[in-house]
Amino acid sequence: MPVTEFHGPGGPLPHIPDDVTLAQFMLDSDHPSRPVRRVLQGNPWMIEDATGRAIGYGEVVSRTNGLANAMSSRWHIAEDEAVCIFGSNHVDYPIAVWATHRLGAIVTGANPAYTAGELQYQLETTKARLLFVNNASYPVGIAAAKAVGLSLDRVVLFDPLENLASSTSFKHLTVHELVKEGLAQPQRYTARRLRRGEGKTKIAFLSFSSGTTGKPKAVCISHYAPIANVIQMSHLANNQEGPWEITKWRTGDVVMGDIYGLVVIMHFMMFYGESLVVVPKFNFLGFLSSIQRHRIGCLAVVPPMVVLLCKHPAVKDYDLSSVHSIMSGAAPLSSELTQQVAKVLPQACVGQGYGMTETSTTVSFPQIEQKICTPGTAGRLIPGVVARVLRADGSLAGFNEPGHLVIKSPANALRYMNDADATRETFVDGWVHTGDEVIINERMELFVVDRIKELIKVRGYQVAPAELEGHILDHADVSDVCVVGLPDEYSGELPLAFVTPSAAAAERMKKDPAEAARVRAAIAKHVADAKVHYKRLEGGVEFVEAIPKNPSGKLLRRVLRDRAKEMKAQGRLAKPPKARM
Repeated sequence: MPVTEFHGPGGPLPHIPDDVTLAQFMLDSDHPSRPVRRVLQGNPWMIEDATGRAIGYGEVVSRTNGLANAMSSRWHIAEDEAVCIFGSNHVDYPIAVWATHRLGAIVTGANPAYTAGELQYQLETTKARLLFVNNASYPVGIAAAKAVGLSLDRVVLFDPLENLASSTSFKHLTVHELVKEGLAQPQRYTARRLRRGEGKTKIAFLSFSSGTTGKPKAVCISHYAPIANVIQMSHLANNQEGPWEITKWRTGDVVMGDIYGLVVIMHFMMFYGESLVVVPKFNFLGFLSSIQRHRIGCLAVVPPMVVLLCKHPAVKDYDLSSVHSIMSGAAPLSSELTQQVAKVLPQACVGQGYGMTETSTTVSFPQIEQKICTPGTAGRLIPGVVARVLRADGSLAGFNEPGHLVIKSPANALRYMNDADATRETFVDGWVHTGDEVIINERMELFVVDRIKELIKVRGYQVAPAELEGHILDHADVSDVCVVGLPDEYSGELPLAFVTPSAAAAERMKKDPAEAARVRAAIAKHVADAKVHYKRLEGGVEFVEAIPKNPSGKLLRRVLRDRAKEMKAQGRLAKPPKARM
């Protein structure tokens, strides 16, 4: 009988509680999948990179409770209200998350690179009642808060403002001040308790994910989903056998990560007893220095960071011998890069994982029995995940046969907020349609072949072509446009716009050949002024007489994607991608 479903090996899973919030699961309870009881953990939960300050379990709980108390007494943050966290990594980021959950409220995390307009959209969509920001995010945060009418006293700083005193006369409260205030008062809130089964429906996060059309969508993630995913990953880690050299997840380890942080790094790694080094912003030389200084054992990275590890001349100047495990995620890591980084760090295990916001998060993890995981694979399905691979006609594919990946997992998100059409397309009878074309082999290893959805992946971030196309069409010199992903070794892909110029622009370019460069620059600036950095047209702008479409008017994006690859190979792009180091 042909295989119709692929099950992640290593089950069954331990019990997944459905009557606790994520904060209660992390801070107030033990679980069979947790390797060491939380109270007995002598290792810190977090280490502040710049100062080396260690933050243990007791301080995490105390700060969470103090902040929750202040949020309740000052602003009456309550059931199902949204709190937005807009900033880079910070030791108080999880404190803000778990304090919000103590009150039964919802966390919506915003990309710290957002423009004011993008943040405004997220604040409006979620109706956020409180905004946490850091120094770097402050000017954008204030602009967005003013645009949506959020009172300045509801903008909270992670740290006191530096070099921005002249930009505001308003005295914002800091997280530390609120923690002290909350701990100095009697507890004025009642911690939210869930009924049996309520964890499966009560929303913990509104996380924004780029869809195939229009602006990003708010994904509704229950408390149960990340709890389930943490248990799935911990159960897999507990099944590790064999030599210590290939043991990837180690209680007491020191770890550092960049992206896919909310569930994998902030929850799973701390739950598993690993100390997380918190680095506010990625800088490669600082990254190398942190590895050496803290003797970091496990790196959770994205492919551009692997490229730098392989090619940057400074790597040889640092002692990276402590690194025993490298896990790449957010975008495919090529077989070639896997082999290259294995030569640079020969003592380290190297593997990949795969996941998405809609599966909250992990679907596959590095193979626990391999030091250098099967090159080209995105890991192995984790316990509790059931996958189907759909052929083009909707029938079920078997082993080693390509098709559309759909996932059933206890960690799946619930739906998109206020978007019934997109929900019906992605969330179907308990299955998440990923939009990725994959192959699954007999060892339940996952190979990502192509993207069925039209999303572009830039350094692990999702970019919806339709969002950029809608914005570019507002430019006076543009008659029609199609945005595609241009392959790039460092970034994975770069947005490239094929543009049909307006009649007036075409006439100007005909009269003056130099006008073409000016129009290209103006279109690129039009995007850069309004969009986050990874959505900018780093692949360039190419002019075409007409955008190819099918008879019903749908853009033939693949035709232009193939044309872009060919133009790059032949050196005919107007803006050749820069080599990065």
